Amino acid sequence: MHAHELLSHIAHLSLEHGRARFALTAAVLAGLVVLLAVTRSVRPRVVGAAAVAVPVTAVIGGVVWAAYRPLPNQIPLTGYAWIWLAVGVLVLAVALLLRKPGVRRAGVIGVAAAVVAAAAVGQVNAEVGVFPTAGSLVGHRPPASVQPVSFGDVSGFEDAVQSGTPMDSAWTRPVRTPGSGVVTEVEIPGTESGFAARPAVLYLPPAYLTSPRAVLPVLVMIAGQPGRPQDWFSSGRLGSTVDAYAARHDGLAPVVVVVDALGSQDANPLCLDSALGNAATYVAHDVPAWIETSLQVSHDPVQWAIGGFSYGGTCSIQLAVNYPQIFPTFLDFLGQDEPSLGDHAGTVAATFGGDERAFAAVNPADVLKTRQFPELTGVFVAGAADDEYRPQQQRMFAAARAAGLNVRYYELPGGHEGATWSAALEREMDWTGRRLGLTS
Repeated sequence: MHAHELLSHIAHLSLEHGRARFALTAAVLAGLVVLLAVTRSVRPRVVGAAAVAVPVTAVIGGVVWAAYRPLPNQIPLTGYAWIWLAVGVLVLAVALLLRKPGVRRAGVIGVAAAVVAAAAVGQVNAEVGVFPTAGSLVGHRPPASVQPVSFGDVSGFEDAVQSGTPMDSAWTRPVRTPGSGVVTEVEIPGTESGFAARPAVLYLPPAYLTSPRAVLPVLVMIAGQPGRPQDWFSSGRLGSTVDAYAARHDGLAPVVVVVDALGSQDANPLCLDSALGNAATYVAHDVPAWIETSLQVSHDPVQWAIGGFSYGGTCSIQLAVNYPQIFPTFLDFLGQDEPSLGDHAGTVAATFGGDERAFAAVNPADVLKTRQFPELTGVFVAGAADDEYRPQQQRMFAAARAAGLNVRYYELPGGHEGATWSAALEREMDWTGRRLGLTS
């Protein structure tokens, strides 16, 4: 095996499954055996180190919770057990080295403690998936399946187009049709809203890149919070999922516009027009206005949909209910039963100065109590293991059905995580294509 082949093989080694988990567990056990052998005469220090690790782990848990609030905690309980072990071992190592220094003894203790701590951190990574492969530790992640391009390299409006409903009945695939779509970034200005959004990410399917071009429907997507539009293409696998759909349908797929409804990684304007910013007007007015003047797509609202996961899922039902003439179809993956900064009173105070009527006027759960929406169609998806958001999705589904919406609800294995919402998108592509007039 050549050197570059060996390096490639190592770079693709999984840090999440199978042999990696076994090796990490073995490393933890080996390191602990060495440390316990060294500390046979100082067992009280072991107990002390374990006790000190408890509040340190609690602080780490609090920091994680605060960073992702109001999302569920991103690290499972077993992950905190591994963190506790890593902290405890490091505290014990420091205590032992201070008690009886010595070069050889210090080397043994230091190496053993480092092995245990690193392996325990590796177990946490295996559970949360930040670094899925050995190569990802140094920035070498698997390449995207869809080619990134500059928006300026995409051809503008074509004189010759193909259109029809359903599109697959009118579409004749040109000979020179790319094998896959492209992904590109664009600036969508907040002309009406004044909202300062980060660049949006677009997926343009093969049928958009041909001449004559297919006049395609539009799917506007929103990521979670904290987050960015690119999350739909990493943990959400949007590019590969929609591209696979296009491959099954002669290059036809929706044009997908993943917009920024936050403004920054940690901002939380709640998809409202409020004291926190005019995020609703941005997504419902500025984004469609830019799409209609910059992309050669269908202008028929029946062929437009909005969707998202977590924060983006909450946004999707909010905007569908408040702007049904723009987004008559929605996909709410793992969303909440109302926009929230963590608690209802604090949310109303931060957004509308405590004015409950102003909040209720745009809160979908309240709006659904006062109006019927037979023109809206959508789907609610929850993770079976998502004990925080699953009950909220169930409540929203019940409220939507009572208000006359044509809605579905189901659960997928998993929790509040990328594997769940990416699976939901993959499962809903065929339905979305039918709903938006791509297929019969």
